Amino acid sequence: MDNKQIEELKKQFEKLQESAGFTPDEDFEKEFEDIINLTFGEDFEQELSTSLMTRKVKIKKLVSDAIFPKYNYPSDSGFDLHSVEEVIIPAFGRAAVPTGLSIQFEDGIELQIRPKSGLALNQGLTILNTPGTVDQGYRGEIKAIIFNTNNTTVTIPKGMKVAQGVLCPVLSGKFIELQDADELDEADRGSNGFGSTGII
Repeated sequence: MDNKQIEELKKQFEKLQESAGFTPDEDFEKEFEDIINLTFGEDFEQELSTSLMTRKVKIKKLVSDAIFPKYNYPSDSGFDLHSVEEVIIPAFGRAAVPTGLSIQFEDGIELQIRPKSGLALNQGLTILNTPGTVDQGYRGEIKAIIFNTNNTTVTIPKGMKVAQGVLCPVLSGKFIELQDADELDEADRGSNGFGSTGII
């Protein structure tokens, strides 16, 4: 609540005082002002903003020893996903690595399964269909499709971090109307694509 809104609240309270025939003394006015500042100060604004942005996500462990995900830092975009079994991936091969988790979240969000940068750089393992998409209506087990870019076999041990999950805003099909069109509006880019802007 900004200063203008606080002033408006004070005016409304003064009108109530007049209609009730109540005349506050200086101590009452100071106490009232302190309450307004305490209730609607910067802390309140921050808490309200955080509350409005917070999304509740339900995560179910499908096996007892699945590792429940967490954000390592409050500023992180993604949470780690761990393998619940040992998986052997041949050279230049791929495998769907199970995490032992299923998830539920509200409309307007999708869960993207993305590679771990350290895993890609240090071990040559990445997500083949990056980012993998977990739709809002899916309740099955989350699996990461890991691609082994190495010319040797790689073993993923049980409990290893294999991917990260990022919750992203998205428009699902129920909010989209696909229209059959004979013509499309002109645009500045037109049909230019596939490297048409060059590499420098």
